[in-house]
Amino acid sequence: MPGRMNWICAPGWKLGDGAPMATSFHNVDFYFDYGSPNSYLAYRRLPAIVERTGATVEYIPIALGAVFLATQNHSPAAVSAKRKNSSFDLRRFSNKYEIEFNENPFFPINSLQLMRGGVAALEVGVFERYSEAIWRAMWVGMKNLGDPQVFRSVISDVDIDCDGLIALASAYTVKEKLRTLTDAAVHRGVFGAPTFFVKDEMFFGQDRLDFVEDALRGRTYVK
Repeated sequence: MPGRMNWICAPGWKLGDGAPMATSFHNVDFYFDYGSPNSYLAYRRLPAIVERTGATVEYIPIALGAVFLATQNHSPAAVSAKRKNSSFDLRRFSNKYEIEFNENPFFPINSLQLMRGGVAALEVGVFERYSEAIWRAMWVGMKNLGDPQVFRSVISDVDIDCDGLIALASAYTVKEKLRTLTDAAVHRGVFGAPTFFVKDEMFFGQDRLDFVEDALRGRTYVK
């Protein structure tokens, strides 16, 4: 994967550390949920931006369902007209940027276990491998990752200790870390995924990535 990708769970904050440190100007904070198709498209598009700008991406897993509850927001999948339009947009963007993508017939699913797994994968140093497997299974392979057996199979197929990761994902400490990241995201203004920050400027949606790249180059359109 080109460029510099920091597989840590929050800007300047590693698992087990205390308060976050300030992020650098050339950081992109990427708040995501594996159950979000637009988060997946952003995940695929970010490496090219990293390569062009020399930026560093901080990958921050959040529980999107909890974000919706806290902000009184709703998934586009919950509104039939929005869901139909979103489906067209997903195809437009995946075709434009030549991203392998298939709409998952099981969408939407409860992604909480996937996100806890992401936090656990961070802790044991397999986050990149775990993420690639989950993204591909969900948005290319069209697998039902809400099924625990399918989830286990996807993890096992990429040579991750399935039992160990699932046990860690069920631990109180990991659950609390995901809750803390999600609460902090809401406090920062996040209301959906994907959301990006360059310094203190927030960008919502993978269709704002052009503005993210501009911000990384020092150009902004708001004061």
